[in-house]
Amino acid sequence: MTDLTCSRAGCRGAATKQVVWRNPRIHAADREKIWLACDEHVGFLRDYLAARDFPVAVRDGVPS
Repeated sequence: MTDLTCSRAGCRGAATKQVVWRNPRIHAADREKIWLACDEHVGFLRDYLAARDFPVAVRDGVPS
């Protein structure tokens, strides 16, 4: 199995969380996009999406 890494540009840290979001202008309400995040960058990625008024949530763990 491949280790999953953080979605933050340039980061190679191990992902520990899922940042779940969607763009309501182009995605249906049941559509989810997932970025993976390490502990260091989860706040940055969440805030980046929230600043664009995208619905965003953070889930513990990564997809298996």
